[in-house]
Amino acid sequence: MSWKIKKAAVLGSGVMGSGIAAHLANIGIPTIMLDIVPKELTEEEKAKGLTLDDKQVRNRFAMNAKKQLFKQKPAPLTLKENADYIQVGNMDDDFDKLAEVDWIIEVVVENLDIKKKVFSRVEEVRKPGSIVSSNTSGISIEAMAEGRSEDFQKHFLGTHFFNPPRYLKLLEVIPTKNTDPDMFNFMKKFGEDVLGKGVVEAKDTPNFIANRIGTYGLMVTVQEMQKGGYSVGEVDSVTGPLLGRPKSATFRTLDVVGLDTFSHVARNVFDNVEGEEKAVFDTPDFMKKMLEKGWLGSKSGQGFYKKQKTEKGKEILELNPETLEYETRKKLKAPSIEMSKQQKGLGRKIKSLVYANDRAGEFVWSILKPVLLYSAQLHKEIADDIVAIDRAMKWGFGWEMGPFELWDAIGVEKSVQLMKEQGSDVPSWVEEMLEKEITNFYKKENGSVSFYHDGEYKLLNDNEKVIRLNLLKEQNNVIKKNSGASLIDLGDGVAGLEFHSRNNAIGADITQMIFDSIDEVEQNYKGLVIGNQAKNFCVGANLAMILMEAQDDNFFEIEFVIRKFQEAMMRIKYSDKPVVAAPFGMTLGGGTEICLPADAIQASSETYMGLVEVGVGVIPGGGGNKELYMRQLEAMPQGPNFDLQKVTNHVFETIATAKVSTSGHEAEQIGFLGVKDGISINGDHLIHDAKQKVLSLHNQGYVAPKRKKIPVVGESGYATMLLGAQAMMKSGYISEHDLKIAQKLAFVLAGGRVPGGTMVDEQYLLDLEREAFVSLVGEPKTQQRMQHMLVKGKPLRN
Repeated sequence: MSWKIKKAAVLGSGVMGSGIAAHLANIGIPTIMLDIVPKELTEEEKAKGLTLDDKQVRNRFAMNAKKQLFKQKPAPLTLKENADYIQVGNMDDDFDKLAEVDWIIEVVVENLDIKKKVFSRVEEVRKPGSIVSSNTSGISIEAMAEGRSEDFQKHFLGTHFFNPPRYLKLLEVIPTKNTDPDMFNFMKKFGEDVLGKGVVEAKDTPNFIANRIGTYGLMVTVQEMQKGGYSVGEVDSVTGPLLGRPKSATFRTLDVVGLDTFSHVARNVFDNVEGEEKAVFDTPDFMKKMLEKGWLGSKSGQGFYKKQKTEKGKEILELNPETLEYETRKKLKAPSIEMSKQQKGLGRKIKSLVYANDRAGEFVWSILKPVLLYSAQLHKEIADDIVAIDRAMKWGFGWEMGPFELWDAIGVEKSVQLMKEQGSDVPSWVEEMLEKEITNFYKKENGSVSFYHDGEYKLLNDNEKVIRLNLLKEQNNVIKKNSGASLIDLGDGVAGLEFHSRNNAIGADITQMIFDSIDEVEQNYKGLVIGNQAKNFCVGANLAMILMEAQDDNFFEIEFVIRKFQEAMMRIKYSDKPVVAAPFGMTLGGGTEICLPADAIQASSETYMGLVEVGVGVIPGGGGNKELYMRQLEAMPQGPNFDLQKVTNHVFETIATAKVSTSGHEAEQIGFLGVKDGISINGDHLIHDAKQKVLSLHNQGYVAPKRKKIPVVGESGYATMLLGAQAMMKSGYISEHDLKIAQKLAFVLAGGRVPGGTMVDEQYLLDLEREAFVSLVGEPKTQQRMQHMLVKGKPLRN
């Protein structure tokens, strides 16, 4: 049997239920979201004269949850209009609508009896062959399916999303003994290819993989904090980025998750295990008191941290677990922390901490050692292999390294020896591995990765759509490289240009590699992908270099650098071979300018694109103004109602306000992406999808675009734009320097001092753009903005 998911239903509209519905809506899957019928009227409903029989009362929970999607931060919807895909209702009046859907996802209260009753009702209305799953965070999937029909059980599984579903990559899929293997494999592939998730198969055990390991690690951290007399703030200062974990570290994470939610997850394991493990999952007394007081974290206004107004402004205080009073936040200070910060690479940073004989080192070892041992003890109980555990922790908890990757980084042999000296029980399979003189859980060889499994190394096989640039480079696929970028053979006659400068900022090295790459591709390849797999695609130009040259009054050098960058962009645009840009994450300033002239853009769903140069006191200098304007002209239908001024105004506003898309789909709305561009839901598939787009263009008989002249609004249009900017300054929305920047931008977009409707050459607009950029760099207030951005990391309004 084959399955298709064209329509879905979500039962339960809480934070998780509505988040899953929003994620499905973002993909374009119509979704019915149902919740229970309220038993009482609210005061507002009474005032309106409504009764319990009115539809808006009966649908209240789902309807309010849908409304909340527009207010939540981070936003669950990639576009507000996506909410139109969500149809709300209630479980009494609308349950029969489940017969219309292909996938039913249960997200009701975490209570086995209630879930079984819901599934009993689902079985009465679902169409045969439709898929049913539970989003439980740890209740037995097998137990939920008891008593259901054969068809139901064949099509039933666990699908555990992580909150928030749009942003967290992990999807744990859990089969029962009766789950149809073909259907299960379909759901794994659907999860990766359509939902864009990192899918991990978990076993039907308490809390599955990520919550089992993650909750254990958090509980151990709390207990070691109490044993060692560390404060909440001290713990968070070392359990975040220093260990390759999110900035929220331990207790800020608990405040965001909610102490009630965390305690429920911990209780689920506590109730289902025995012995020493049970003791770890027992909630400490001070946390129980916090629960009694309702100090749940962010949602209740206070938890492990509390914001308080002081004479200095708002101050964040930390909870003292002994007194349950709030105190000034503290940070742990130790020589090993400073030493760790100076190390290159996360593995070395953690290694220098783990073996340090100071207060920080002792604490880090005391919390990491138990997690490594626990992961090793459970690895066959909760998953099929160590890879599933490592991926679950990276994708679900935001760890940069999973437990076994981290163990490799600190040295398996050395750490096991220390564990034994301290009286810890090391799982026999780890000792057997070391006896065979195998000292790593993972092995890289000839660009392939293997992992230790059942006494030997096993090749790690990824989805065919996952292209890993680091492995290609290890396979000697680098065609050429310099300090800022590498040209890599992606296979099938396609090359990939990867940036690897600091923050992927554009300097002379990247510009030169663009020229070299186009030359190489035109001679020997079918086309080029511009993409990378860093944290962000590109944050823009090398601001420090530009500021340094400006302060030295070296404007000739700045003009030369900008001219070369413009020429590089034109090489991308008019290359004899197709060029596809693959942006993701922050794609700002020069990063966007590199994408706009490409033949096509294949963006990630999470692409934050914008020409943000006004924030540092300049306008785009690499052709961004011209390219965005030309894209808008192409997108605007030509005809008697065509309004050139309207197009120009839109581009002016987009650049002058430094508008940045909050998703790939919003980049379409703004105009950075057009009909020839695409969006990849799964970021891991981005390079593959861009490569396929290159091959498609090649196979269609690609011919480079011809240069054409561009109509501009001229002096009258310039006056129109300037009038709007002056009105904003008079109203106090922009500063005098903002107005000066707006004047330069308007002059460039208008085409300078020419009559409206004049047809101009691209090079003419590039010259205007470059002249405006260089003149603004010479302004003292622009240099102040640049300095502020470099030091503070945020714009200065001066």
